[in-house]
Order: sequence, then C-alpha cells, then structure tokens
Amino acid sequence: MEPRIDLMQHELGGKLAKRMFAVHMLVQQTGLPPATQNLVMLRASQINGCGNCIDMHAKEAAAEGETATRLNLVAGWRHSTVFTEEEQAALAMTEEATRLADASEGVSDETWARAAKYYDENQLIGLVTLIAMINASNRMAVTLNQLGGSYEPGLMTAAVDG
Repeated sequence: MEPRIDLMQHELGGKLAKRMFAVHMLVQQTGLPPATQNLVMLRASQINGCGNCIDMHAKEAAAEGETATRLNLVAGWRHSTVFTEEEQAALAMTEEATRLADASEGVSDETWARAAKYYDENQLIGLVTLIAMINASNRMAVTLNQLGGSYEPGLMTAAVDG
C-alpha cells in the first residue's frame, strides 16, 4: 500500500493540515491536561485503525513523558489500574463520540455527566473539539493511506511551522 497524497507536500493539503493543527493548538489552551489529550488522540486513532496517527500520538506521548505501560493499556483502559478517574471519563467520551455510527444515542448522558464531574466547560469544549479533530484526522490519513511506523516526535510541529 502506497500513500495516495502527501498533504504536507501539496499546497492546499499543507494549508488544510496547518489549519487543523491550529485548532489543536487552541485545544491546548482550554486547560485539558496534555496527558489526557494524548490518551484521547491515541484511543480514537486505535478505534479508527489509523496506523499513522497511532504511531504519531504514541511517540509524541512517550516523548512528553508518558509511560510505556499506560500507552500499552490505552486500548484496554477499562480493565487496567493505571488511568485516573478523570482520564477514564475522557476515554469513555472518546469511545462514544468516535463510535457514533455504532451507538444510536451518541454520547450518553451518563458519560457526559461523568466527564462534567471532572472537567470544567472550557475543558469539555476542548475535549469535544479534540475528539472531533482527531476523528477527522484519522479519516483523512486512512483515506490517503498515510502509513505508520516512521514518525519521529516533533515532525508534525516542524512540518506545520515550516
């Protein structure tokens, strides 16, 4: 399988990627903890089968100090002891919001209330936006056959800053 288009080498694609990254930068200003953001992006990418994004977000999280144990257990977070209640609430929201087609009600009131117990409105806006953006990124990367395995931490930041 070969990549179909390299967004960063395409004029319009590069502009779109930079705008999407700019939204991510705004999410960082919401107060949603960076570790939670990394877990959310990794979990949505796992659900969507996006090797490129799994590679990127696991490596970025590790570079920011995330442990291998926690990264290895993200897919099985419900059956592990290494995530805080706050992180579990964010992961539950991530799964329900990512699997909209699988869950007729979308994000349940129970899941929303659980997240609202730990996150203020700015953080909830950040969480919902982050989930939406990583799902869009996953869909783009999978459609364009962007492959995982060769990502180096900091590459995305360098690409959009360049």
